[in-house]
Amino acid sequence: MTPSPPPSPEPLEPSEPSEPFRTADLVIAGCTVLTHDAEERVTFREDAAIVVRDGAVDEVTSTAEAAGLAARERIDARGQVALPGLVNCHTHAPMVALRGLAEDLPTEEWFNDVVWPVESNLTERDVESGARLACAEMIRGGVTCFADHYFAMDAVADVVTACGIRAHLGQAYFSSQGGRGREGSLEFALRHRGGAGGRITTALAPHAPYTVTDADLAATAELAREHGLPVHLHAAENRDQADTSLARHGVTPIEVLERTGILDTDVLIAHGTGILERDLPVLARARGRTAVASAPRGYLKFAWPTTTPVRALREIGVPVGLATDGAASNNSLDVWEAMALTALVQKSTTGDPRWLTSRQALHHATLQSARAVGLDDRIGRIAPGRRADIILVDLTGPHTQPVHDLAATLVHSARSSDVRTTIVDGRVLMRDRELLTIDVPEVVRELGRRMPALLDRSHGGRVQEYDT
Repeated sequence: MTPSPPPSPEPLEPSEPSEPFRTADLVIAGCTVLTHDAEERVTFREDAAIVVRDGAVDEVTSTAEAAGLAARERIDARGQVALPGLVNCHTHAPMVALRGLAEDLPTEEWFNDVVWPVESNLTERDVESGARLACAEMIRGGVTCFADHYFAMDAVADVVTACGIRAHLGQAYFSSQGGRGREGSLEFALRHRGGAGGRITTALAPHAPYTVTDADLAATAELAREHGLPVHLHAAENRDQADTSLARHGVTPIEVLERTGILDTDVLIAHGTGILERDLPVLARARGRTAVASAPRGYLKFAWPTTTPVRALREIGVPVGLATDGAASNNSLDVWEAMALTALVQKSTTGDPRWLTSRQALHHATLQSARAVGLDDRIGRIAPGRRADIILVDLTGPHTQPVHDLAATLVHSARSSDVRTTIVDGRVLMRDRELLTIDVPEVVRELGRRMPALLDRSHGGRVQEYDT
């Protein structure tokens, strides 16, 4: 099905236009553009051009019609597909510093014996260096926006501002920190909301129901309502957490979110592989915007017996965005891989090869992921008025040829390394695989100098105890 061209922008008033209106900032021409129709179905428009003005998509037109437009910059994208930039809906970007450190361990040992002891050594400089490396990896993989949930988040906000990516940031806290943890999360969210020229949005970030008391969750929900902030937290990460919560408290983690008022706010739930059948009506009646972020690679590594129930969540209207979690568990910040794995794991767990289709997987990777972080009115589709967060994917390689089904080629044949160009707010952050805003060798050297002190576990401390 060939979509109809999107409507043209409203005509200018009949007066002499000023220079910004006559000249486009950027024209991307000759590509195939992934679009969404009125029912949000993924479609493709061939031999198309994208016109960008003031950081937003001004129009999607034909290459021929764009040929005569004056533009400050033009990109010849023949042989490439233009997609909305990918969104990493849940990660801990600075944890790239711990990539490969805790391997082949059950969840409890992974946290208590390695990760949480090492995280007690983190300095703000470590967080900054890890975030810079993570942003470089994500930009190269076509990620234009990420939702981060970590410590010392002022440093992450500074990195986001400098490198040009978009981010939804929350400063994590545990109840073991006392009131200062919750207060710090709020202060961070208010301080950085709307930062980086609007590229930063913020959330309150309690860690999880098993590390944050009901009283603190209820207080967080009240703060969210008072200040118009969303909440980003882990909940029902795995089946063990759900079973333990039922045995100890008689309620599931999702039911805890309901009784504390978190589900009355806009909330992004990380993982949700422990969501039970009894939780579905709870989520369906939530009064806030509720979404779930799924990172399947980590669930496979931890040998969790269940995965995010994407199909059941879809049936009750809960969007599922794609995520990687932190590189300490996932080893990668590759959302492209998360997209392919989500499609494959869903086919396996449902026993139905018709679910998830490639077009459905692309919808999760684009518009649903944008919706999960509350940004679907700004990003997630290439259409007039949306911010110009765009990636160009090269499909001329032997592993992507021939192309019989473009959606299947993108999901199951293409790789993140096929992303040639990454654009955020109309600014080119990577051109022809060259990063323009981050010096990777420098940040790698900085992290290398910090490794001995960062990895020291002889102190016997940890930031928290994992007990579910």
